[in-house]
Amino acid sequence: MHYAPLPMHIPDGFLSVPVSLIMWIVSLVAIAVAIRHAGRELGERQVPLMGVLAAAIFAGQMLNFSVAGGTSGHLMGAAIATILIGPWAAVLVLTTVVGVQALIFQDGGLLAMGSNIFNMGVIGVAVSYFVYQSVRKIAGGRSWGIFAGGFLAAWFSIVIASLAVALQLAVSGTSPANIAVPTMAGIHALIGIGEGLITLGAMSFIYASRRDLLVSGQTHTGSNLSVWVVGLLAAIALAVFAPLASIHPDGLEWVAEQKGFLDLAKNPVYKVIPDYLFPGISNEALATIIAGVIGALLVFGVVIGIAFARRRS
Repeated sequence: MHYAPLPMHIPDGFLSVPVSLIMWIVSLVAIAVAIRHAGRELGERQVPLMGVLAAAIFAGQMLNFSVAGGTSGHLMGAAIATILIGPWAAVLVLTTVVGVQALIFQDGGLLAMGSNIFNMGVIGVAVSYFVYQSVRKIAGGRSWGIFAGGFLAAWFSIVIASLAVALQLAVSGTSPANIAVPTMAGIHALIGIGEGLITLGAMSFIYASRRDLLVSGQTHTGSNLSVWVVGLLAAIALAVFAPLASIHPDGLEWVAEQKGFLDLAKNPVYKVIPDYLFPGISNEALATIIAGVIGALLVFGVVIGIAFARRRS
């Protein structure tokens, strides 16, 4: 029985070299701007939140959930990160998660990493911020705006990011736009519902336990130690449950299978912990859990280091 989560992000080979390079340039510019703004805005509560969000998003992305027609979805996390720590810090969190996934776990190609960062860390965050703020304004400060805004931000972030992938595939000549766009949008409209429900559940828990993290203007009365402990424990718990992830292909892989370009994916040029299986352990479930815990702790450490460095500067 195969326990390891399936690779989830764009592999090398799906996108042309010019498209990949352009996406790298755009992503690097966005990261530079995010670092500059996040350094000005980081407060005491954002630093631990950035770390635990990175760990939780990494572990959460390992848990594919079945959707329909033999496919699955997974958490992207752009919406919950944007809502809790703001767009600039969220870009850094998603960038770190995507970077570690590609560099250590061979999830997503190195050349395509700029596109993966752009789609999830830039498009996902920007859409989440716009939708959430718009719904909150419509709600006029009423509490339903928090939850409706969170669900819609999550749903739209998934769908718009998938459309960005479809357009990149079309420009690369991998799949025509009239095929890639409706196919990616259709399957990710369903996946977005799962993302929205997960985001809604997380926000409901936070609203009940640390409402100050969601409601601007309230005094941040909770202990930051609780954020560190609860967040890290939740991330580790998600990693432990990773072997229960759906074995069905995720949205992009399903589309690639259906439209006949899956064989364009290139094998990674090197391997560290490929396919979320820690090497040297014969039990796949245990190898997946260890890989997930290591990855969650790694992204936690990297993000905390970046956040503290920016605060000091």
